[in-house]
Amino acid sequence: MGPHPIRTPDADAVWAAIDRERLDLADLLDDLAPAEWEQPSLCAGWRVRDVAAHLALAQTGAGRATLDLLRARGSLPRMIHDSAVRHAAAPTEQLVGQIRGMAGSRRTAPGVTLLEPLLDVLVHGQDIAVPLGRPRSMPVEAAGTAATRVWTMPWPMSTTFPRVRGVRLVANDIDWAAGEGELVEGPIEALLLLLTGRTAVAVGRLGGPGTVRLG
Repeated sequence: MGPHPIRTPDADAVWAAIDRERLDLADLLDDLAPAEWEQPSLCAGWRVRDVAAHLALAQTGAGRATLDLLRARGSLPRMIHDSAVRHAAAPTEQLVGQIRGMAGSRRTAPGVTLLEPLLDVLVHGQDIAVPLGRPRSMPVEAAGTAATRVWTMPWPMSTTFPRVRGVRLVANDIDWAAGEGELVEGPIEALLLLLTGRTAVAVGRLGGPGTVRLG
């Protein structure tokens, strides 16, 4: 069973949410001490610096994206990781400036919709904030839109996320549900983190008999 209800988001509303999240995250990054930039993020093998660099590349052009994919021998996950690590060598002020400077722009990287920048800034914002103990909540409507995108994401982008099977995911703070099986219930923010592979962080905020299947 697919997400209920199926959302057809208003593009202006999505871009407004992206702008707010980028500006808010840039402010958070401005406040980090040098040592915090080097701390591990929630992404295995990624420092806070690497995650910020990935977000700073959200408007990569077609030529650079093609070169990065060739370097990664056609592997999309490897391309995403390697391009971020290379860009992470830039000064932190440059990375923050690039993230902040995208606010108001409607450009996307090749082959993605406007929903991928929303998904990226929401989830990667948590990847940075959670291990540093920095409070950062997701707006629920934006998180619901992003969760629907993950659930319905086509190949090959879908290969970047694990598949959650055998459970019924139900948000308790927004009208959103997806899947079939035993109930897993909680805030949409936690469900989005679960859908994007942040299980260890998400599971403590979720309830229901299906949580035993989450590992």
